[in-house]
Amino acid sequence: MSFMPYVPPEQLMKDRSDYAHKGIARGKSVVGLEYHDGLLFIAENPSATLHKISEIYDRIAFAGVGKYSEFEELRIGGVRLADVRGYSYDREDVKAKDLANAYSQTMSTIFTQQMKPYEVEILVGEVGEEPGGNEIYHVLFDGSINDEHDFVAIGGHAEDLTEAMKGSYEQGWDLPTAVQRAVAALSSAEDRQIEAESVEAGVLDRTRKQRRKFRRLSDTEIAGILSS
Repeated sequence: MSFMPYVPPEQLMKDRSDYAHKGIARGKSVVGLEYHDGLLFIAENPSATLHKISEIYDRIAFAGVGKYSEFEELRIGGVRLADVRGYSYDREDVKAKDLANAYSQTMSTIFTQQMKPYEVEILVGEVGEEPGGNEIYHVLFDGSINDEHDFVAIGGHAEDLTEAMKGSYEQGWDLPTAVQRAVAALSSAEDRQIEAESVEAGVLDRTRKQRRKFRRLSDTEIAGILSS
């Protein structure tokens, strides 16, 4: 007969939490922030194809840190959920809050019921019609969810990034200023200069005429902003 040692629930949860934290700490950080025309998500990411920042739906974007295969699985699930809700009801019924709650439930279930928790943190953002109507949700590996304002940093250097952003953030930045200050904060947290070719950035721009407000900043545009 096999013997399974007893592990107190609180110790089991702590071990899973420590495991997830270590995995997330190995990944590159992401900053999400509000600027004059919407929301900016920006990260260090040398890969040109494995994106950390992506569109979910018309006015909603997603960013993840940690294990790529896991947050990519979550992203795809979010796209499918948004498509079903938009098709079944109306496109206006697809909300970042509902997606964030769905992610929270999924990640909580994985954390408590599966042997290995997801080694990820994610951001879900929705741009409002007016500057005060933006929404940013931060979902942690254990399903905890926070409603963020102005800016939020996730990943291995989240605390350092948060301190750097606190010292410089101002509401109403234009896009070039937001990109410059966010990259400066990322460089400060990493204690090295992050080059333009290693920066990934995407925006939800409320001024776009198209129904889909997400736009990925090109390498040329980022380089031009950082060199000015």
